[in-house]
Amino acid sequence: MTMESRDIRIRRLIYQSSYTGTRETDLLLGQFATLHLANLSEVELDDYEALLIQGDQNILAWVRGDLKIPANLDGNVFALIKDFNATL
Repeated sequence: MTMESRDIRIRRLIYQSSYTGTRETDLLLGQFATLHLANLSEVELDDYEALLIQGDQNILAWVRGDLKIPANLDGNVFALIKDFNATL
């Protein structure tokens, strides 16, 4: 099994972030990913990927504060996304 390089992983995550299914989430996560993923640690990239798996509707509801984010996902990466959203 070939391990994915960091560069390829980041490019894949940027692509996935830009095509989540909901235009608003695509814009938020696509821009966030483009600007911030290269600066995240491997653990933070894992956390980001775990967020992406939850789906665009959940992510958007959590960022807006419409739903409470599960404690296991409410970490540094989610805080960065929320702060980034506040600047848009």
